[in-house]
Amino acid sequence: MAKDRTAYVCENCGYDSQKWLGKCPNCGQWNTFKEIKLSGGASKAMQPAAMRGALTAMSTKPLKLKDISDIEEERIDMCDSELNRVLGGGLVPGSIVLLGGEPGIGKSTLSLQTALRMKGKEILYVSGEESSHQLKMRAQRLQGNGAKDLTILCETSLEKILEQLNELQPDLVVIDSIQTIASENIETAPGNITQVRECAASLLRYAKTSGTPIILIGHITKDGTLAGPKILEHIVDTVVQFEGDNHYQYRILRSIKNRFGSTSELGIYEMGQDGLRVVSNPSELLLTKDHDGLSGIAISSAIEGARPFMLETQALVSTAAYGTPQRSATGFDQRRLNMLLAVLEKRVGFKLIQKDVFINIAGGLRVTDLAMDLSIIAAVLSSNVDTAIETGFCMAGEVGLSGEVRPVGRIEQRISEAEKLGFSHFILPSNNMQGIDARRYNIELIPVKRVEEALRALFG
Repeated sequence: MAKDRTAYVCENCGYDSQKWLGKCPNCGQWNTFKEIKLSGGASKAMQPAAMRGALTAMSTKPLKLKDISDIEEERIDMCDSELNRVLGGGLVPGSIVLLGGEPGIGKSTLSLQTALRMKGKEILYVSGEESSHQLKMRAQRLQGNGAKDLTILCETSLEKILEQLNELQPDLVVIDSIQTIASENIETAPGNITQVRECAASLLRYAKTSGTPIILIGHITKDGTLAGPKILEHIVDTVVQFEGDNHYQYRILRSIKNRFGSTSELGIYEMGQDGLRVVSNPSELLLTKDHDGLSGIAISSAIEGARPFMLETQALVSTAAYGTPQRSATGFDQRRLNMLLAVLEKRVGFKLIQKDVFINIAGGLRVTDLAMDLSIIAAVLSSNVDTAIETGFCMAGEVGLSGEVRPVGRIEQRISEAEKLGFSHFILPSNNMQGIDARRYNIELIPVKRVEEALRALFG
């Protein structure tokens, strides 16, 4: 019988070493190595006989690239347009997806709701956090009484879960959550780095050998990263994060890693009493209709993934009450806000050094589109001079350090979205006017080269 061995694993990145190290050579963090004891036969004991046979059959010989089939596998429809978009067109057979998010954000609701909608599929929902009675009550709340193919398994033992998978051979597996699953062959508590890594690796082997896709639900830490070692993100094929604020009803499904599609796609949901509802046109929901005459509000045309939508940027500028001015941004990069304020002071001449500046993207969304720069500057100036921007104006443009308005991508989609929602004026970079026929649109296009020109068009 093989002897137990001792190893030291970094809690931050999962790097292992035979001896204790003060500083992790992989991530550079100090005092993160923890001692763990591993069973000598753990690696083989974790695999049932059927899986070991499948792994042996999986060994292949080298192939020429021209001899490999290029036929794309048919994706599995998740019966959810937003989820299909974020996954790149559906779920790939044999893939493993990691769904992360804060507690209470709706990860389990999204997974169960999706499983209930997929009629005609044999789905196994493994829950290590809730009882079968709780899942039944949630399914009734989600109006999923008609889903007879959904099988519930309340289990935390990895070995027992793999036995049920080999017996049932489902079309889709949902694990809620990976932090609650533990192997009997590893003498550590569930949620430990070693447990999370080994359990995820075993489930990955099952997915690749059987062709069954698996959805893993994972928690996130206090700093917003996925709990467990970083190697967990390297193991899985797709990492999807569920974002949002519990005080708002909107939820964003964002792809962080995707081996089978783009990582720039975005899905938007609205949380209700009967589950999550797909938001097909977020622009109409994110724009406030009654802000006429209010200063500090600017409308921007943003694009996340393949979807254009209009966002309301809110700004509040006031005199610093405590000597040191505050800079706060919700839903926008604060470092970029500081840069834009410096451009306003240096290039436009507005002194904001003794002013508090607060920025908020309405609706609880967080966007990374650089075309938001122009609306941020417009909203800040509007609040500073206490003058409202005229109704019907929207804008898109990246602002450079010299005060120039740089071109942005996919400008025609932005203009079409603004026109569809009834806007009358669209401020855009001058370089984006090349190749655009303004007569095609029923909206006035205002090209600008510098920030001063944009502010002159808004405030005269």
